[in-house]
Amino acid sequence: MKLQLDDLALFTRIAELGTLSAAARERNVPVSQISRSLSRLESVCGARLIHRSTHGLSLTEEGHTMLAYGRRVLDATAELGSELGGRISGPRGWVHVSVSLVIAETVIAPSLDGLYRRYPNLHIELRADDRLADMARDGIDIAVRTGELASETLVARRIGGFGRTVVASPAYLKRFGTPRKVAELDGHRLIGYTANPEVNRWPLRNSGSEAAYQVRAYTRSDNVALILTLAREGVGVGRLMDLLAAPLIRRGELVPLLQDEIDSQYVPIHALMLQERHRLPKIRACIDYWAQWLGKVQATSTAVSKTAMGGAPTRP
Repeated sequence: MKLQLDDLALFTRIAELGTLSAAARERNVPVSQISRSLSRLESVCGARLIHRSTHGLSLTEEGHTMLAYGRRVLDATAELGSELGGRISGPRGWVHVSVSLVIAETVIAPSLDGLYRRYPNLHIELRADDRLADMARDGIDIAVRTGELASETLVARRIGGFGRTVVASPAYLKRFGTPRKVAELDGHRLIGYTANPEVNRWPLRNSGSEAAYQVRAYTRSDNVALILTLAREGVGVGRLMDLLAAPLIRRGELVPLLQDEIDSQYVPIHALMLQERHRLPKIRACIDYWAQWLGKVQATSTAVSKTAMGGAPTRP
């Protein structure tokens, strides 16, 4: 069987995308060219790989077998090329990263200059999206997500994490006063988060794992970056990721509040990868670098909180 790797690669993308036209758009070629490649592959295999109907495409039994083996062949080829090329000039090529907008802005974007300095032949494509898409179908190499994750089909590596800090602007505190106890929050203008209502339960320290202050919002938003802006502009008291709050606390634009009473509630950050691709040198290089970079950012955030409060750093 004399398979052409490009025909095999194209078949896998047709299977992942679901239509010939989608594969044609991705390659910027006519659909007829995609159809010829598929017919050539089926001819070499001596079997129909895809059923085509007015309702779309579906794989035959032989097609499912070809897809499984084809992915292994393509991944092994990519890994070999990357490994051999990496020994000569270091990790190289495009890495497609899916990440929420707030993590893209606070973690990935600030880190890229250093990543490129270390690995000048790497290129990053960022897709800012909170949803965890089908990584194989969408061609995603790394998905960066927060929280506890469980998946039998993906490899997850913890690369860092963050806590959350209650903050307000100096202008707000001058106008409405500084809350010294959790109970005093009832008299303040609190900012709520509508995308995940559970985040509006601010966990209390030393009061049991289930004890929390339930926010009754004066202003609400479904966007974390907008909540930061609202707090910075003096609209109210909000609770923000340390990665977002620390730079503004350091510049005096925000003031941390109630750190002895409200738990920072550590949230892990994971990098998710397809099982067959996580060993590629270009992917390992990105993951290792971001884990190192996040470690430094976390240390800085803790130091900022300690300095701002004039005491010991809070536990994560």
